[in-house]
Amino acid sequence: MDEAIRNALPDAVQKISWSMPTYWKKRNLIQFAAFKKHLGLYPGPEAVEAFAGQLQGYKTSKGAIQFPYTAPLPLDLIAEIAVWCRIRYGE
Repeated sequence: MDEAIRNALPDAVQKISWSMPTYWKKRNLIQFAAFKKHLGLYPGPEAVEAFAGQLQGYKTSKGAIQFPYTAPLPLDLIAEIAVWCRIRYGE
């Protein structure tokens, strides 16, 4: 997941925020974290709403997406969400 986000956001600064890897450019753009049964992606509520159609089948909540370890990671979708966050929040 990190590589997909890094490639999508090459000019963002990588840092730790809220104990999670974070990509930052003037503000937190997107974060992620590993849990027992899933990887969590935190692009914010507007991104989750914007990608709702493509996120069917994944558990989501306000600002969060859960990708279970039992399925391949949708790296192209993750990169697309990261680019959306850069455009929406970072520029």
